[in-house]
Amino acid sequence: MWWGGLMSDTGPPAAWPLRTVVVDCTDPRTMAEFYRALLRWEYLPGHETDDPDGDDWLVLAAPGGPRLAFARVPELTPSTWPGPEQPPRVHLDFPVADLAAAHERALAAGARPLTGPPDEASDDAFRVYADPAGHPFCLCLEPPSAAGG
Repeated sequence: MWWGGLMSDTGPPAAWPLRTVVVDCTDPRTMAEFYRALLRWEYLPGHETDDPDGDDWLVLAAPGGPRLAFARVPELTPSTWPGPEQPPRVHLDFPVADLAAAHERALAAGARPLTGPPDEASDDAFRVYADPAGHPFCLCLEPPSAAGG
């Protein structure tokens, strides 16, 4: 048995929840601070302060939900999305109730828009941004009923 009974040698396999998404980056502290400001998630205990030897691994956690970790790599070629030269390896989607307010929050946190502003004439219910390392992420409009509200 492993991880609170999620994996067992007996019985049918249970679904595994997503625990952590790990993002490679050259500066974990900058990335963690960006996503902390954007998502308003908190550091795991012990990750709040700078490590004098360098921050190689930092983790943010959603209240009662998944984690987002940042792992130092020596170099990283940013995605050139929407261009094909360096496609994204992965991107994150975040549901929002107000695309215009989320756009302003993303810009204040330091996001770089990769698509137009929310008031641009478009039927798209999402906008794409890049984080400080160039990883694309989306803010996706979700009606209150879809978000459980």
